[in-house]
Amino acid sequence: MEYELLGWPPDGPTLRLDHERFSYAGKFVMTNTGKAVARAPDGRIVAAVAFNEDRTDADTLWLRYVTVDRELRGEGIGPRLCRLVRDRAVERGYDRLRIAVNNPYAYEALYRTGFAYTGETTGIAELILEYPGPNSDPDADADWDERERYQAGLEEFRERDLSDEEEAFLESREGSGPPETGCE
Repeated sequence: MEYELLGWPPDGPTLRLDHERFSYAGKFVMTNTGKAVARAPDGRIVAAVAFNEDRTDADTLWLRYVTVDRELRGEGIGPRLCRLVRDRAVERGYDRLRIAVNNPYAYEALYRTGFAYTGETTGIAELILEYPGPNSDPDADADWDERERYQAGLEEFRERDLSDEEEAFLESREGSGPPETGCE
């Protein structure tokens, strides 16, 4: 698998992704976001991330959309691609990265990339995760250890109407600490 950062906002490239294989496919035709992709050995795109600077904080980069080919989900491609964007953003001088996730699988994947739940949600009930994680901030809520922070986010999802697979996924993580970071 080859991972590549294609461009930074506001001059990001456009990508035309197959809407039957990729969630959020239409969001990747916008030119005001940066993009990164993962390519299979044959050169076809199998994952993509779109990102842009926060409108009110030039030191913060938001990962806006992460998508992986439906047939390849769960293989660690998304976290590896997010890690590439994370590392390049830090090299570029961003102090913090944020992402809002809407499902427990994305939550887990971003935790494997070093993001952590902030305790915040968006207006559309997405959980906000941040890198470096809030526990790395000396001013962070010291009453929340890493396990409690991780479980608090999972609890947000447990209160929702979920598929049987999502419920089983959450049940398998009950009481556990956050997953290890790295390239599993």
